[in-house]
Amino acid sequence: MAIAKAERLMNLALCLLGTRRPLTKRELRSSIEAYVESFGTGDGPASSDESFNRMFERDKDDLRELGLVIETVDGLEGDVGYLARRDSNRLPPITLDAEEAAALGLAAKIWQQARLAGAASGALQKLRAAGMPLAAETEDIDAPHSALEPRIPAHEAAFEPLMLACRDRRPVVFDYRKSNAAHPERRQVEPWILECWRGHWYVAGWDRDRTAERVFRLSRITGKVRSRQGAFTAPVPDHVTVRETVESWAGETATGSARIKLRAGHGYPLRARALTVRALGDGWDELEIPNGHGLDAWLVEFGPDVVVLEPAELRADVIDRLRAVAKG
Repeated sequence: MAIAKAERLMNLALCLLGTRRPLTKRELRSSIEAYVESFGTGDGPASSDESFNRMFERDKDDLRELGLVIETVDGLEGDVGYLARRDSNRLPPITLDAEEAAALGLAAKIWQQARLAGAASGALQKLRAAGMPLAAETEDIDAPHSALEPRIPAHEAAFEPLMLACRDRRPVVFDYRKSNAAHPERRQVEPWILECWRGHWYVAGWDRDRTAERVFRLSRITGKVRSRQGAFTAPVPDHVTVRETVESWAGETATGSARIKLRAGHGYPLRARALTVRALGDGWDELEIPNGHGLDAWLVEFGPDVVVLEPAELRADVIDRLRAVAKG
């Protein structure tokens, strides 16, 4: 990090930590020398204001990434205020035994994305500096975890902005295409939590337009995830059942069984859940799979590689969904 930027971030952090009340952008701009030298105190051209706003947002995100908890407060004569409470940015003493330290070291290896990898590495360095033994220091070559290299990929472009929005409690807007829809719809969401299930990422939160809790699959988000100002309008629950909701979509909560034809070499998730598999020849297999609520929506995702044999109700539901997509 350049010295000038490091000094600017340090001064911004000190201002936010030292204030007893939220400070607006204008107040921070006139209080920090680097901002004043670059952009003035706010009486210049509009382009100067835009440049300052971009730099301030980057600086604020960088401080949050470094671990500073910055609160956003609305209602300051129409302006948004910022502060970093000292009690929110003070950690209690941390003590880990050898097993906990090894687990923490393994967890830090999971993330492949640059932003998460940097944050995990920084956290481990701080613990090592405090004298905490971690996986590298405690690992025994014969230990059960020594050969593990866990990975949780997150290739969707929506992952990082949603992760930050969940962390900072910021509402978001994005376009979302349901499995049975030909075109995406705009959704306004207060994101609560991200969870990975069977290789796919999902975000749970409050859908403002539908005034209900919803779960969204990140791979179906199209375009950019855009953050919005303001606080959440719905309380965040202590426990969010993301996995249970997705399981119900995929027919995991089984009420019976279904028979399908599946093209050979396709549909691994269906094969993993199959009760029986029988080769039919001509490049097709017959599978018996658990049948439950939401199975029709899941089967539609496999397109021409799946043909429902029975029950008739499930076959009809899948055909209806495919026709709806074709008409769109």
